[in-house]
Amino acid sequence: MLDSETLREWSAELEMFWDNQIGPKFKRLEARERGLKYVKGLLSDTKRKNGWQMAESEGEMTPDGMQRVLNGSVWDADAVRDAVREWVVETIGDEQAVMVVDETGFLKKGTHSAGVKRQYSGTAGRIENSQVGVFVAYTHGNEYALIDRELYLPKEWDTDPVRRVDAKIPETVGFATKGELARTMLKRAFSSRIPFGWVTADSVYGDDGQFRKLLEDHLCSYVVTVACSHLIWYGIEQVRVDAFAATLPPQDWQRLSCGTGSKGERVYDWAFVALPRVLENPAFQVGLLVRRSLSDAKLTYYLTFAARDVSLQTLIAVAAARWKVEECFELAKQEVGLADYEVRHYLAWYRHITLAMLALAFLTVVRRAIVLDAHPKKRLGRPPADRSRFPAGASPSAQSPHLDDSSSA
Repeated sequence: MLDSETLREWSAELEMFWDNQIGPKFKRLEARERGLKYVKGLLSDTKRKNGWQMAESEGEMTPDGMQRVLNGSVWDADAVRDAVREWVVETIGDEQAVMVVDETGFLKKGTHSAGVKRQYSGTAGRIENSQVGVFVAYTHGNEYALIDRELYLPKEWDTDPVRRVDAKIPETVGFATKGELARTMLKRAFSSRIPFGWVTADSVYGDDGQFRKLLEDHLCSYVVTVACSHLIWYGIEQVRVDAFAATLPPQDWQRLSCGTGSKGERVYDWAFVALPRVLENPAFQVGLLVRRSLSDAKLTYYLTFAARDVSLQTLIAVAAARWKVEECFELAKQEVGLADYEVRHYLAWYRHITLAMLALAFLTVVRRAIVLDAHPKKRLGRPPADRSRFPAGASPSAQSPHLDDSSSA
């Protein structure tokens, strides 16, 4: 985490971005100024980034002003999200960047917060009363940031009009699976033409055939986890991936590192088998990647879609990028208050989460500038990021995403 003095030195960068890109998305000047204060509160040393404590950090007697940013002011959270995505891409964008789809839980009390229910929370590692958000992280090298978000609304909320009205859930919002939310966000990424080469996700999304088809339709390479019971075609029959992996001979396995974690090298045994599936674009192939733990021989299964000449080490690097999103969630919750909100309404959730994403993006901008040995200074702006992607029918790149190995296990 960057220290408070460093953040103060770079505050002009945040203020310029706010004035040029975010402020115009607020209808009233007072709301613009209040929104910037809210983001600065998220970046402050305040232990919990809720309305009361952020108001105190700004010398205010009540949290009313901070709460109006989320509940009363007129501004477009989706437009701010898009601006945050552009800022991230301008800073760390690369054609071999990895997009990571994952979810995180927000533990809550009571039954009134939009989408709350007793459900599995990865944050707690068990079933808890919580909200669940589905996110897309953008990662390249040692840098990462969150660029999109959707609140998961369980089925029982879709059929409870009283709770929906109380939580101010728009009539146009209905039940959508986590996979559907992920596909919505990926479609936005494709439409915006941001540069990235890979997508990775856990089995909630990897087992979703429509999720994989969307990526294949866009010739976007992926490495996604699937359940042990997932069925694949091999020859003229379908087999479970765990049954298929059990037939792999010893010579098919290689012992390789997927990076350095807090406990040293993360070394596993890996095996890859190209699957006999005919694709419209012959430059691509699908495959099964299997990871075996050295400590307990536990197997993890991945489906892949990538260039035929892609290296095993590259596939492993993309699979390991999933750890980046865990770092991203941890940093966002610990340093910019991603989970510290105290709001019940649907729109307020999106507003807080979006401003926390902006604060996290600012940390990425500053870290990147420090790596490049840049100095705080006023600038008129930066040139737009390259938006080129493979044109339809082009050959995919087999280059490594050049992932940094400093993430923790």
